[in-house]
Amino acid sequence: MGPELTTKRLTLRGPRPSDLDDLFAIYGDPRAMTYWSTPPHPDKSVTQARLDRWLSGFPTAPYYFAIVQQGRVVGNCGAHTGNEVGFILHPDVWGKGIAKEAMLATIDHLWQTTDYPDLTADLDPRNKASKGLLLSLGFHETGTAENTYCVDGVWTDSVYMALPRPTDAKAGA
Repeated sequence: MGPELTTKRLTLRGPRPSDLDDLFAIYGDPRAMTYWSTPPHPDKSVTQARLDRWLSGFPTAPYYFAIVQQGRVVGNCGAHTGNEVGFILHPDVWGKGIAKEAMLATIDHLWQTTDYPDLTADLDPRNKASKGLLLSLGFHETGTAENTYCVDGVWTDSVYMALPRPTDAKAGA
């Protein structure tokens, strides 16, 4: 089953097969996918394949969570590839502090359960909201690169960010 984290308004948990409809509402929405590394999912089969990979990987790497608010998956966040973190939210919940609340709990969990020396993030430089969130969490910019992702024939750049492990964090794994 894996760990479950709770905050004032949210539950962060591993994926469930029943999450498909909520996840497709996110990954199929062009607004949510504007700065993502893939185009919006054209149908549920693409989201199902993503969910299947997540379901199979979570037992051995329980670091990427479904963000649940009032019984509905409204996003996901955490370390999806090694120490690289990311997050995505349904546009209905943008601007309400949900990503920050979820990431604060997730970052604490990562420091307690991994030996990562830092957490990293790769984002589209046009995504000012995500960059602002990462800066507010203590991340700093470490570099940039041009033409890192081609989505539907359009090349985008990357900004790389990192958050060093606090000296008082205890490594778990």
